[in-house]
Amino acid sequence: MPELPEVETIARGLQRALAGKQIAQTTVRLPKVVSPEPGRFARLLEGDTLEEVGRRGKFVVFRLRSGRTLVVHLRMTGRLIVQAAGTTDAQPYTNVLVTFADGVRLSFADVRQFGRMRLVEPEETWAAEVGLEPLSDDFTFERFSGLLDGRTTPIKVFLLDQRRIAGIGNIYACEALWDARIDPRRPAGSLSRERRRRLHDAIRTVLERAVEMRGTSVDDYVDAEGLKGGFQNQLNVYGRDGSECVRCGRAIVRTVLVQRGTWWCRTCQKR
Repeated sequence: MPELPEVETIARGLQRALAGKQIAQTTVRLPKVVSPEPGRFARLLEGDTLEEVGRRGKFVVFRLRSGRTLVVHLRMTGRLIVQAAGTTDAQPYTNVLVTFADGVRLSFADVRQFGRMRLVEPEETWAAEVGLEPLSDDFTFERFSGLLDGRTTPIKVFLLDQRRIAGIGNIYACEALWDARIDPRRPAGSLSRERRRRLHDAIRTVLERAVEMRGTSVDDYVDAEGLKGGFQNQLNVYGRDGSECVRCGRAIVRTVLVQRGTWWCRTCQKR
């Protein structure tokens, strides 16, 4: 599933390619992926203008001139690909195709069909349960530390809770915990102030580096131009079970924590 750096990269690419364009037509090929129902969804988008593309957590957010917001969750294998004017072949597994007045097209493709598009009215609230943005000014050490207080859940599981901190998934939780030398099984609230500080800094550092590298392509992720990211070449633990830890030389292990694969170093990340 695309995480914060991947979604941020996609949103930036879409902003460059599509901001200011008027929507001419929307074709829904798989009704279950859109809300409201396909006919109304397409009618409301037709004639509207895309003002801005951004991100909230793992959601791509299209802000429209009408005041409506188109919110896209890519889930496991969703892709948003821009196609030049004159393109006749649709992306494979395209579920929704948006055509702009100048002929440019946006394909929402998803082989597993888990991704969703939701058109939100101006008065509707859709992100009330999306947590703190870890690359925002609001993500201070004190706020982060306060979120940890009293929490008995393993710190790795805590980092994946989108109601607490938005955008962190399995890749970057593993990488940040390795960077901060913290055992992923440790109860979140038990971390000392020093470890909390290290983890707070590691979260920001890892995410910023991944954004600079345009995300991590280990499975299906590509950006709005169909290009892969580069951060997979800098991963220290994720997906590297059996390889040597670049810090201590011991083997990286993979364990399962609350049904999620977790990669870490038993030597560097002692309990």
